[in-house]
Amino acid sequence: MKATTLSQLRQWKQDNHKFATLTAYDSSFAQLFAEQGVNVMLVGDSLGMVMQGNDSTLPVTIEEIAYHTRCVRRGAPLALLLADLPFMTYATPEQAFASAAVLMRAGANMVKLEGGSWLCDTVRMLTERAVPVCGHLGLTPQSVNIFGGYKVQGRDEVAANLLVNDALALEEAGAQLLVLECVPVDLARRVTEELSIPVIGIGAGNVTDGQILVMQDALGITSGHTAKFVKDFLSEAGDIRSAVRLYVDQVAQGIYPGEEHSFK
Repeated sequence: MKATTLSQLRQWKQDNHKFATLTAYDSSFAQLFAEQGVNVMLVGDSLGMVMQGNDSTLPVTIEEIAYHTRCVRRGAPLALLLADLPFMTYATPEQAFASAAVLMRAGANMVKLEGGSWLCDTVRMLTERAVPVCGHLGLTPQSVNIFGGYKVQGRDEVAANLLVNDALALEEAGAQLLVLECVPVDLARRVTEELSIPVIGIGAGNVTDGQILVMQDALGITSGHTAKFVKDFLSEAGDIRSAVRLYVDQVAQGIYPGEEHSFK
């Protein structure tokens, strides 16, 4: 087997081959995911909530992301591995350089950061310094205190146009992937069609190039509120390996997410 690369993801977009992505935080699950066909994984700052029990992602540190990145890399050496830059670790380009270096040395193939056009200089400088970047627009969890909660974004025309412009600006600055979270399907389709880089959706309908879920959500073991876009694949499949394979297959076929998981 060969390592999954960004050029491969771009080819998948051209071929309309939809791909499934999961968050991963340890070696064992990373290996299991890879064996079931998950070629792209994210060490997300979601670990602050699902692993640490916090009520947001804000307390997560760069050292914690680096630790989990090393663990996941050992379990899935051929996966394309993204790692989140946590809250306030990329407020300036210089801070972003230092933070990204920590994660790349830990085994990440690219870093993910949340925000729009204000990040363009940082994205441009990171890519010039050999750090691939994944953008993140829509519901950006690190901005929960600005949004006043976890709410669908881009519902009106002004907000939708701003998001599209941000997406185009990030691509122009050098971003090679984009995560689009909790936006209406029509907006997700527009972004996916206008960008030449692959778009990975979560709560953005089945019109994006790929999908991502927090692993605990996909396995039905997240406590508390369950988001509309979440599907419990484990309860349907019966065991973890079959659940991951079902997720991969349903994403590839465009079955998941269905209308019941999407926002109008």
